[in-house]
Amino acid sequence: MTAKKFSIMVVRLTVEDQWIGGVTLMASSKDRFSEEHMRLFSLLRDPFTIAFFNFRRYQELMAHKERLADDKRYLEKELKRDHEGGIIGVEGGLKTVMERVNQVARLNTPVLLLGETGVGKEIVANALLNGSPRRKGPFIKVNCGAIPESLIDSELFGYEKGAFTGETALKRGRFERASGGSLFLDEVGELPPKVQVRLLRVLQEKEIERVGGAESVPVDIRITAATHRDLPAMIEQGDFRQDLFFRLQVFPITIPPLRMRPEDIPDLAAFFVAKKSRELGIPPAPALDKRALTLLGRYSWPGNIRELENAIERACILSVGGPLCFEDLRVASKNTGEIECRGGDVKSM
Repeated sequence: MTAKKFSIMVVRLTVEDQWIGGVTLMASSKDRFSEEHMRLFSLLRDPFTIAFFNFRRYQELMAHKERLADDKRYLEKELKRDHEGGIIGVEGGLKTVMERVNQVARLNTPVLLLGETGVGKEIVANALLNGSPRRKGPFIKVNCGAIPESLIDSELFGYEKGAFTGETALKRGRFERASGGSLFLDEVGELPPKVQVRLLRVLQEKEIERVGGAESVPVDIRITAATHRDLPAMIEQGDFRQDLFFRLQVFPITIPPLRMRPEDIPDLAAFFVAKKSRELGIPPAPALDKRALTLLGRYSWPGNIRELENAIERACILSVGGPLCFEDLRVASKNTGEIECRGGDVKSM
């Protein structure tokens, strides 16, 4: 089989001695181009270079515009926060907590929030952000226990185009999205060991590597972490890195459980009654008398504020048209024994 012969002319396009592309002309058979063709073709080098350079800049601009639009969509979907009523307990059971928040909020120091499930760690993280110079930047929340281990690397650190089969575009992870703002790592004790190593690097070097990438990407973030787990015990068991623990626990804040701040229960209950009444379409808000508050104040609340909110919602549903009744709550009291609520009354048993 005879090889097909052809003629080629190539113009290399460069900007400041850096190659950015080329233009090729091809014709069948040999010797189809003359010196004059080459001279005329070379005259097009500068116009081609300008056009191609401008086209690349336009592509970069459009990609940047799409990233901004993507950030906007992401933030609108993921970062909508409810600021109704502010923080309840600032002058009560959370007074010491808020004093520590005010001490560290304006700094970039990592903060570790400690406390039982449902005590309001996310609310305190929001307070840290609102008192920070970064409050106008992005605030990315990550529930470390809710992301499958197979996806957590790409979710947190992003990936390069082609990193996975079928992936045709670069994806920025949550660390990169949070750059210029704050990142809240809820339940940080749930992070797998390999991700703990990468998080340690972020804290030390202020940079990440996307999955499938070879270059480091600088990030400017303030990290707030939270957990209900006993991290020192996890370190002893080999489930959590000690060096990462020391990096995160620069400024620990322990949030007390609801049973240790009973003075906040009346205000919290009133807030949730008003909120749930609006959500459930129950006008006007049902009454919450002192007898019901006595019951709420004596209950131990193992689920903390989250359990109180659920109890209020349940009572609003069951007590439409009358005072709230917490029929499912029973509390052991040293003085009165077990008490219960029936039809809005608190009775000793």
